[in-house]
Order: sequence, then structure tokens, then C-alpha cells
Amino acid sequence: MQKKIGNLRWTICALVFFATTINYLDRAVISLLKSTLSKELSWDDADYANIEIAFKISYAIGLMLAGRIIDKIGTKKGYSWATGLWSLAAIAHAFAKNVFGFAVARAALGITEAGNFPAAIKTTAEWFPKNERALATGIFNSGANIGAVAAPILVPWILGIYGWEMAFIVTGAIGFIWLIFWWFYYEVPS
Repeated sequence: MQKKIGNLRWTICALVFFATTINYLDRAVISLLKSTLSKELSWDDADYANIEIAFKISYAIGLMLAGRIIDKIGTKKGYSWATGLWSLAAIAHAFAKNVFGFAVARAALGITEAGNFPAAIKTTAEWFPKNERALATGIFNSGANIGAVAAPILVPWILGIYGWEMAFIVTGAIGFIWLIFWWFYYEVPS
């Protein structure tokens, strides 16, 4: 039984790594599309700055709320809600047509993406003994860098073939694929 739990916990760690990768992929899309969106939607630098400020403020607020929510409803549901909602918020960017619409989508993305790290840390605490938590945290945290590296590869490719709207839709939809694996594999270990 211990061997089965040991192997499964690394699967859980991989899931948290991929959630963190998706989290950073989704937040990077707009910066990679800035020049395209600025031309197409007539944004200036102040417009873009306001859109990004909406993300930063809502992310800060979300960080203050997410841990409490995840503690209350549990890791499986909390991570699911956060990922599902940030995926919807990422997709919502495709339907925004002005600065206000993008600011609303960005604010929604910020407040919901804030759930990733509290959920990831709680998952690590639930699944790993104290002497392996730092390793597991380092592994899932590296997903942030992988997401930041994957975005400049994936987003321009999608933009070139399908347009900027699909860049938001495709990257946002990846979170829903992750949710399938999360619901299949994750249970609170006893």
C-alpha cells in the first residue's frame, strides 16, 4: 500500500506542476498578443497598463481570499473551482472587444488564478511527508517557468494560423483537460 501511495503522490505532484504551467501560460497570452491587439483594437500604452493593473489588483485580492476558500471547501473542489474559473476567464478574453472588456476578463483571470498557489501548497502538505515537501514544492513551482517558456512558442503559432481569439480559447481550454485528470486521480490521502 505504501508503494502505491508513494507512486501516486508523484502523479499528484505532476498534476500540480501542470496546473502551475497552465496558470502561467494563461496569464502570458495577453503580453504576447499586445502588439496585435494594440493595432487591431487601437490600444495605447495607457490602455494596456490599465488592463494589466486590473489583473494585478484582482490577483492580490484573490490571494487574500483563495487560501481561506480552499481550506473551507477542500483541495479537490477548491483547485477544481479555481482552475475551471480561470480557464473560463482566459477564454473570455477572446470575446472582449474593448479596453473595458479586457480589463474585466483580466480582473476575472487575476482573482481566479490566485487559487493556484494556495491549492498547490495545500496539496503538497496533504500528499507529502515533511522531508519531501520542499522537493515537491520546487517541482510544482518550476511549472511557472515552463508556462512562461511554452507561451512564446504556442501563442504566436496559434495567432499565425487561427487568430488572436483562438490563442485565448485554446490556451484557456487546456485547463479543462487538466480538470479531467485532477478529478480522476486526486483524493485526500488518509
